[in-house]
Amino acid sequence: MLTVDSERLKQLLQFHEADPKDTFILFALAKEYETHSVLDKALFYYLKLKETDSNYIGLYYHLAALYEEIGQNQTAIEHYNQGIEIGKKAGDFHSVSELQNAKVNLEITMGN
Repeated sequence: MLTVDSERLKQLLQFHEADPKDTFILFALAKEYETHSVLDKALFYYLKLKETDSNYIGLYYHLAALYEEIGQNQTAIEHYNQGIEIGKKAGDFHSVSELQNAKVNLEITMGN
């Protein structure tokens, strides 16, 4: 569990307070909470990032994977699909490939 004594978290929260719409800081906060298994806070910051910048392609893989981790597989698939569409529009075929692979792996797992 993440403690208040986390210097990295304190610093990220200060940066976030200074610029609440900074996509990198929102992503970093989500990852920091996720790293420490504070999944509700991780989900909060991923969703806040999605609301702030829905074209932030790196979001979709991590958000979908978090949904997988908490057992919301259909929601995970929806987010993989959203990321795939955004990646295609942006011409980011590396991200599209990663998202498609993760989605297929989840679908295979769900089929078992």
